[in-house]
Amino acid sequence: MKYEKYLIALNVVASVACISLAIKYVALPFAAANIYKEQYKELVFGCDNVMRDHLIAKNKVINDKTEDSIKRLKAAEVGLMTCDDYDRLRKKMIDLGVSEGKLSMFGLEAIEEKAEDVRTFVRTHEFKY
Repeated sequence: MKYEKYLIALNVVASVACISLAIKYVALPFAAANIYKEQYKELVFGCDNVMRDHLIAKNKVINDKTEDSIKRLKAAEVGLMTCDDYDRLRKKMIDLGVSEGKLSMFGLEAIEEKAEDVRTFVRTHEFKY
């Protein structure tokens, strides 16, 4: 009887610890992934496009240093802010317990979902020779 109160208290502490761990390692990552998934996918796709535009603009300046090409490079550099937003959200989701593997999967989903839209866009706007 003397130790009964201590055992009850230890059981309560152990239960609270188990619930806290379940929240931290199961519920929080699940919630974060569901809350931020679509925003993350948009930023992945946006950053990918901006980086491609920046590379094209940078190569244009290397090959043809005109005022127009430099202006386009500066505009592309401003566009890289999308990648900063992507990086911040990625780190936030990792801090909330979302795994690197799940984030990579979201990135692949974003590229796959938008790929058909991009192909349609390119087919519509490309020059026919």
